[in-house]
Amino acid sequence: MEALAKSLLAYLDEEKVHMVSRAYECAKSAHEGQFRRSGEPYIIHPLAVAKILAGLHMDHETLMAALLHDVIEDTDTTKEDLAAEFGDPVSELVDGVSKLTQIEFKTKAEAQASNFQKMALAMAKDIRVILVKLADRLHNMRTLGPLHAEKRRRIATETLDIYAPIANRLGINSIRIELEDLGFAALYPMRSKYIAKAVKKLRGNHNEIIEDIQARLEERLNERGLKGQIVGREKHLNSIYKKMKFQHKSFHEIMDVYAFRIIAESEDDCYRILGAAHSLYKPLPFRFKDYIAVPKVNGYQSLHTTLFGLHVNIEIQIRTQEMEEFANFGIAAHWEYKDESKVALAGQVRIDRWIRGLNEMRERANDSMEFIEHVKIDLFPDEIYVFTPKGRIKELPAGATPIDFAYSIHTDIGNACVACRINRQLSSLSEPLQSGQTVEIVTAPGAKPSSAWLNIVTTGKAKSSIRHFLKQQREAESLDLGRTLLERSLAGQSKTLDDVSAEQIDKVLTHNQLDSFENLLRNIGLGLRMPYIVARQLLSDINVVIDDSADEGEVNEPDKKGVMIKGTEGMTLSFANCCYPIPGDPIIGMPDSKKGLVIHSEGCKKALSLSLSKAHMHLSWVKDITDEFTVELRVELERQRGIIAELAAAITRAEGNLESIGVDEQNAKMSIVSVVLHVQGRRHLARVIKRIRALKAVIRLNRIID
Repeated sequence: MEALAKSLLAYLDEEKVHMVSRAYECAKSAHEGQFRRSGEPYIIHPLAVAKILAGLHMDHETLMAALLHDVIEDTDTTKEDLAAEFGDPVSELVDGVSKLTQIEFKTKAEAQASNFQKMALAMAKDIRVILVKLADRLHNMRTLGPLHAEKRRRIATETLDIYAPIANRLGINSIRIELEDLGFAALYPMRSKYIAKAVKKLRGNHNEIIEDIQARLEERLNERGLKGQIVGREKHLNSIYKKMKFQHKSFHEIMDVYAFRIIAESEDDCYRILGAAHSLYKPLPFRFKDYIAVPKVNGYQSLHTTLFGLHVNIEIQIRTQEMEEFANFGIAAHWEYKDESKVALAGQVRIDRWIRGLNEMRERANDSMEFIEHVKIDLFPDEIYVFTPKGRIKELPAGATPIDFAYSIHTDIGNACVACRINRQLSSLSEPLQSGQTVEIVTAPGAKPSSAWLNIVTTGKAKSSIRHFLKQQREAESLDLGRTLLERSLAGQSKTLDDVSAEQIDKVLTHNQLDSFENLLRNIGLGLRMPYIVARQLLSDINVVIDDSADEGEVNEPDKKGVMIKGTEGMTLSFANCCYPIPGDPIIGMPDSKKGLVIHSEGCKKALSLSLSKAHMHLSWVKDITDEFTVELRVELERQRGIIAELAAAITRAEGNLESIGVDEQNAKMSIVSVVLHVQGRRHLARVIKRIRALKAVIRLNRIID
């Protein structure tokens, strides 16, 4: 503890260091008699965590929480005890970290996802919670040795999947790099040893070239009166391995690049030094990145350029000391510089924005697995930068579409977008965006997202927003459909909802274990309950025991006219792809818990078999339907040159919308063609069939209704 206290005095006053020492004594006393797997006293671990955070120059409350982070979980000390001794901020931090202890790797993905949700909630409350957790994970990774191999691999996998990306997202490269290298070494010990040995050997061979390049750079800066500290930049092991694996490069191809970092005194000097470097060696085209003018998503700022000189490639990063500190410490730099650093505060704003986005995704996700899916998307951003029409810069992951852009501005903009302009030209909503483009979103009242968008968008926010909207839409549609179906069932018995007492409704809700009448209607609309059974329950005498045994048998609505179907009811109503019902066909509805009400033709074999064991209802079509419906035809043809083209032309002339054609050659003289097309009803289908029958090669034609 003495060494920690001495290092803290470099940036904290004596009173705060004394408070940290008190927290240490409390933790030491609470963990007395506890030992780690290695046999060391347990206090070694929280002390090491505090030292890591001290290296980031974290505030005294975070350091106190680091020392105490296990006392609630592993000792008799309570949150209230900590609050009384050290104040509410420290106790809340310790409590937040304690709730995350279960995020130690679980074999079940659901458990991991659920715990990650807890982490996101804790991060939103106080970002310092995750900083303590990152330091905790780093020390655990440093001391994996005593654990058995399988557990080491599990912890390493989670570190690379979750913790290292979070450290990257927070801009804490010092922790991120070590987590990645330790994780890589734990997962692939032999590969790690081989690469480390090769790097060490190559470093000795490169020393002369490195010294020559560095001397030339220093000379050029001196000539122009520029001050800059030039240091060599090491490639870490995991980075080398990933480039070898994903870029399909050999070790020597990757290492044949000499990397340097130049620390300048000011932002203006960064650009002057860049000019000096370009005058010394030729810059490679398309290898220059200005992250000072346009910082990365995590707030990282620097100039990157690749030069060619002395028959080798030279990578140079140029940044100020302040940018260097933020590149290493990320969000942690905020606590050191406070209000003095524009860089740190800008990074804080970006992190706050990301945390808010996490909360939105957490609130909208249907479950923890969906949430972690969205988060993992946002944890690996390969950024592009596009502009709004007013010149604002928006940061998006590579592959993002205009729809992602719309949702990044506001959820309502995304939900209402119908078109876009890229560089003032109308473009497709599915077109991937490129850096430097100006994007304008066109919206329309009443527009709504499509489920097909889920296959187009790349950002977690867009995916979660679309899924949330579709879920709400499904609930609203199921409510309307459920009400319509129930009212139709009541009308068959000459009753309305007004005839049902509130007392009877409450009794039915209790019997069905539901908390509201709206949920009962939604269940009907989603096919979870039969409207005829619910109607019978509602109309039962108050003293009569409600019996819903008929749910298991055949139930037909007494009203043969049934519910009127337009074909555009939405997500809670779907058409069976076994029989492809179209307007004019006699139809029935089969409730399905996943698809809502599924519409079948009455003659459908599948529907007939299902009706023996499931309740169903008679339906009918409204007049003047203009929407298109899918239908499948089976056409037997004589094999002739160009006959498939003639068949397609005949369908087109009859205004049928051809979707697909499948050909099965039976023999040398005959083929069987499966045609899927869209028509507006039976009359339209009759016109199409007439056109097809007019072809001389047609032997037989049937509509497919399984």
